[in-house]
Amino acid sequence: MLLTTIAGSLPKPSWLAKPRVLWAPWNLSGPALAEAKRDAVLVALGEQVAAGIDIVSDGEQSRLHFVHGFLEAIDGVDFTRRVTIGIRADRYKAEVPTVTGPLVRRRSVHAEEVAFARAHTTKKLKFTVPGPMTIVDTLADEHYRDRRRLAMEFARVINEEARELAALGLDWRQLDEPAFNVYMDDVRAWGIEALHRAVEGLSCKTAVHICYGYGIKANTDWKATLGSEWRQYEETFPALAASRIDQVSVECANSRVPVSLLGLLKGKDVLVGAVDVATDKVETPAEVAATIRSVLPYVPPERLYPCTNCGMVPLDRAVARGKLRALVEGAALVRRELGAA
Repeated sequence: MLLTTIAGSLPKPSWLAKPRVLWAPWNLSGPALAEAKRDAVLVALGEQVAAGIDIVSDGEQSRLHFVHGFLEAIDGVDFTRRVTIGIRADRYKAEVPTVTGPLVRRRSVHAEEVAFARAHTTKKLKFTVPGPMTIVDTLADEHYRDRRRLAMEFARVINEEARELAALGLDWRQLDEPAFNVYMDDVRAWGIEALHRAVEGLSCKTAVHICYGYGIKANTDWKATLGSEWRQYEETFPALAASRIDQVSVECANSRVPVSLLGLLKGKDVLVGAVDVATDKVETPAEVAATIRSVLPYVPPERLYPCTNCGMVPLDRAVARGKLRALVEGAALVRRELGAA
């Protein structure tokens, strides 16, 4: 009950990439980089275990970008043809690769990473990849020229990869879909269908992460325009509740999401963001516990997983460690209150 986990990334060590910079380039190359990535995964696993996190991940240590890190191994995506486009409904500009031909996964993208992490922890293991809609929104398309068709092709590729990773002992497979908070009509029209194709036939738990994004200026400025209540979830939760996805990861700490909306996810596990990744302030266990308690009227404790709001890669490592400890200690407080310590 109240098993803790993280939404995605952890800060990278300074010897791997520049600290506190989102998508910072690698400091190394060749065999030295490969070794450094493995070392960073060991650090990320160790810090989660030391904090007491129940369901751990590799902290996305081997990827520069949560979307492009997956695309780099897919034929048909050309990184030599980068263009600048507006993404997330033009919330901000990004330099992205271009789809120039049929999508083909000629080898596993992340099998080595999952196998390495699996060999170095006895904890339940989660691995994150971008979801189809968010991928479609984070590149240019000169081949399919149809967002739904392109999403279905990426869902097929994701599913091929996911089946291979599950066979390596993966316990949780999470799809990151921040685009679900932007294109609500598309979520209903084809977004859920694409998720279903991406998780078809998987034996591991499946989750979708639909927060409001990293704590970067473009996102915090956007959030400031959303009013006193963030009700985007009201449009997507019913569709997710009817879906075949097992779990939904939601931003709740210091957000304006009415927690009553979580009642729309009846029947799903809910990963409740109880740690704010948009501030360097480390929550107290009491503050984390208060967020968890606020959700309990709408999500039964056996379906509630305290989590971070989003990835923590832009944070200082000491801050991230403090937030992990607060998350674990806050969950323990509520667990004791429920008589489940």
